[in-house]
Amino acid sequence: MKKQHDANDDFPDRESIVAFIREHPGEANTRELARHFGLKNDSRAALRKILHELVDDGVIAKKGRRIQDARSLPPTLVADIVKQDADGELIAVPAEWAEDIDGPAPVIEIHTPRRPKPGTVAGIGERVLLRLETRERGAKAAPYVGRVIKVLEKTRHRLLGIFRSQPQGGGRMIPIDKKQAGRELAIAAADTGNAEDGDLIGVELIRSRGYGLPAGRVRERLGSIATEKAISLIAIHAHEIPLEFPRAAVTEAEAAKQASLKGREDWRDLPLVTIDPPDAKDHDDAVHATPDDDPANKGGYIVTVAIADVAFYVRPDSALDREALKRGNSVYFPDRVVPMLPERISNDLCSLKPGEPRGSIAVRLVIGADGRKRSHSFHRILMRSAARLAYAQVQAAIDSRPDETTAPLLAPILAPLYAAYRLVKRARDERDPLELELPERKILLKVDGHVDRVVTPERLDAHRLIEEFMILANVAAAETLEKKALPLIYRVHDQPSQEKVHNLHEFLRTLDMPFTKSGALRPAVFNRILAQVKGRDTESLVNEVVLRSQAQAEYASENYGHFGLNLHRYAHFTSPIRRYADLIVHRALIRALGLGDGALPEHETLQTLGEVAAAISLTERRAMKAERETADRLIAHFLADRVGATFQGRISGVTRAGLFVKLNDTGADGLIPVRSLGSEFFHFDEARHALIGTRSGAMHRLGDAVEVRLVEAAPVAGALRFELLSEAVPAPRGKRAFNGRNHADNKRRGKLKSASKAKERSRKGKARKSGKAKPGKPKRGK
Repeated sequence: MKKQHDANDDFPDRESIVAFIREHPGEANTRELARHFGLKNDSRAALRKILHELVDDGVIAKKGRRIQDARSLPPTLVADIVKQDADGELIAVPAEWAEDIDGPAPVIEIHTPRRPKPGTVAGIGERVLLRLETRERGAKAAPYVGRVIKVLEKTRHRLLGIFRSQPQGGGRMIPIDKKQAGRELAIAAADTGNAEDGDLIGVELIRSRGYGLPAGRVRERLGSIATEKAISLIAIHAHEIPLEFPRAAVTEAEAAKQASLKGREDWRDLPLVTIDPPDAKDHDDAVHATPDDDPANKGGYIVTVAIADVAFYVRPDSALDREALKRGNSVYFPDRVVPMLPERISNDLCSLKPGEPRGSIAVRLVIGADGRKRSHSFHRILMRSAARLAYAQVQAAIDSRPDETTAPLLAPILAPLYAAYRLVKRARDERDPLELELPERKILLKVDGHVDRVVTPERLDAHRLIEEFMILANVAAAETLEKKALPLIYRVHDQPSQEKVHNLHEFLRTLDMPFTKSGALRPAVFNRILAQVKGRDTESLVNEVVLRSQAQAEYASENYGHFGLNLHRYAHFTSPIRRYADLIVHRALIRALGLGDGALPEHETLQTLGEVAAAISLTERRAMKAERETADRLIAHFLADRVGATFQGRISGVTRAGLFVKLNDTGADGLIPVRSLGSEFFHFDEARHALIGTRSGAMHRLGDAVEVRLVEAAPVAGALRFELLSEAVPAPRGKRAFNGRNHADNKRRGKLKSASKAKERSRKGKARKSGKAKPGKPKRGK
């Protein structure tokens, strides 16, 4: 960036600073600002103060050291092309944009070169990866121009649902979308496309008369949804998750040969063990620990983490690689896994089976007596797992209840692992990462695919042991690649925005909880809040609100740290069998350390990896949404025959439309429509996360324990509707004022009411003048 001001120039005003930041999206930082405006050391403190004020005012935002316009988009973005403008230019919007939170989505004009590269020609309805440029502020055209890097997928203009045949011919389509629950489509006999009862179908709307149900025509038959075991197919097709592997990828996988000792260190005698859930589909990580015999590290341990060498089998630009990038990650459902790689790779060659030689990339971690990592080194090895163990099995052995498998492993293998974990945990506690208590539920199916029960697995030290060792390995990978100056994909988690922190402050004030933040924002600030409510009625409520105040973790080629883990650098290294980001990190390590074949190609740069990071962040969110929707549908099936039953739960969400309730025993979510809460009008109080009656002051707040009756279950959509049986809590006296948007709503309603009264007075006045006024009612006596 060219310097334009001398050191003798006047100090820049806020407008000049903001203008520079907007003109250099993704490039501006404190150092560049100081250089541009010619500020010396004594003026930089004043600059930092102005930047803090601009962040607090919501004008700019910080991601690590990078400063940008608060509403600006990143340089690389996944977007959907939605229309053409009057000039024939294609218009796109960001694929992930919450309009209810962030306002209207910014518009992007697609630049189409005269000679586009293959794979970059896009049209309306397609999802694309874009490189963005900003236009001058105030321009009438779109604020962004996007150049297509790659066409990702085509958005199908279809409605998905379940076909239900009717005796008289034809049938109905039951929508799978929660928002469309109860809105069926009529399908004439000629338009069924030979669909059978229970088929998942893709339907296009057709013109119909103005009365009766809207009509549709079947365009696709996507498979039968005869039992719960097939319910995951709904989410797979709804989110267009690739199910079948291309022939070329399968052929490559079948032709792959087991890794040999060539180019590897022989670690087959090291008794590494895998520790996973009992129903795990893949076993790609193994661990080992032993006391360090180095006198300079008295009381320390050597921890080894070995990860399946997926890069040996999946080479850059191969058919397997292209399909893995397209999928981005494996997707896990209660009844099936949609893997990132074919089973020949994921469940065979890269599964660390006991007693069988397997290629791995291992990191050797030297842990000091204080629990801190002193050093590390990476190795390409041939290993042989000593045992496949489950979390509960390992925990039982440590708790003096070993079985025939763990008894001989207890002293030589398991005890050193736990001793090393206790050291690492000490360092972790000092680091003080974010400690949210949000239990995860697991759906267990019967053999026939029906839901058996929903359980909340106990959190064991065995789980924490593996988590902490994996975190150490991930940190070591990021540190090594940074030291070697190689590009990589980071796992990043930004700190909460100033707006979300302010909203949290306002919420805690309604609970009479002080929230004073001094200095830099750290996870410890939130941990202090969580510690205050530990064991109290408001514990789940506050945990939920603190979670909602956090940013979403993602992948990026630029590092701005991991706020939740309180780590400066972090990369995913430990599961390349199911995450493409980890495969990139493995390849980068091979290249950086000269470990042989399968290295990251020279043409992979910070820019190209930024494009990959944007794409796989999107597939990760797609997987999370599909997994959540499938769980909702399975539980709705489970509860469908219990309509009319009562349940205990907690309010898990509050909107203007009503209350969302999560049931205690199953974790099922359902809606209580606001219209069913009573005859009075209910205001949405954003600060308190509550609906409050305008007449009675009755308050329904996020986290409140409630009793509800199940009124309706729509299994196909995964939707439940409840009726509230519990009494509302009265709002605190003197605290019925509404904040934020509610204030605007009240003001608007007040104006409408005043206008209505004025209109009524004018009407009555005219009536009196014309002699047509109705006689007034006699006044009541006191």
